Amino acid sequence: MIKQIKKLIPREDSHKGQNGKILIIGGSELFHAASKWSLDVASRFVDMVFYASTPENNELVKKNKGEFWNGIVVNQEMIGDYIKEAEVVLMGPGMTRDEKTKLWVDKLLKEYPDKKWVLDAGALQVADLEILPKRAILTPHEREMERFKGAKVGEQVFLLKGVVDKIIQNGEIREEIRGGNAGMTKGGTGDCLAGLVAAVWTKIDDEIEAAKVASTICKAAGDDLYQGVGTFFNASDLAAAIPKTAWRLASSD
Repeated sequence: MIKQIKKLIPREDSHKGQNGKILIIGGSELFHAASKWSLDVASRFVDMVFYASTPENNELVKKNKGEFWNGIVVNQEMIGDYIKEAEVVLMGPGMTRDEKTKLWVDKLLKEYPDKKWVLDAGALQVADLEILPKRAILTPHEREMERFKGAKVGEQVFLLKGVVDKIIQNGEIREEIRGGNAGMTKGGTGDCLAGLVAAVWTKIDDEIEAAKVASTICKAAGDDLYQGVGTFFNASDLAAAIPKTAWRLASSD
């Protein structure tokens, strides 16, 4: 695992743009902070994070561009260009679960079926299961996973979040990741994990390995926080701890 985590460190002779580009599609008037946690984590691991909001959140994002110092806010008219440029697209953090979101999600999945997609939260709950992209990492919790039972979902990889994270493909548990603590039940910690999954997938091309590395780092970050404050931490604390933990693990023998 340490060998895989070391792959997250850029080569010393690399240049800007060579160490990952992702697009995050998310946010709403109700959940405008969720996608920010994803962005905060991802921006520490890749060279560029593009951000595009759902239709109902477009004006809110424009008013709060100053909040997104570590990413580029993308106009919806240009979203196709940025999907093409990004290596991985994360969609769902902070999205509402309504018909407008469903139309938005399904439209993008249909138009870009060959892209690498991480589907989380709102997108995960409304997407048409018959058009899920071939290369996808889905990050449900137990309740969200109920939607997929009995469905034909092909080769998609699930990172099922829980006390023990489980990586599932074709109905088979491929990996189990232990660790973490009850402090990670706070709202927003799943958004941190989703951003990390997307970032790691730009550097580790295998879906199962990328999900495993991201889950391992996230749980270890929760454990590192526990050493100092017990369970008294939140999603912002976790977002800040994740890169420190990743570096600690990558630097170990």
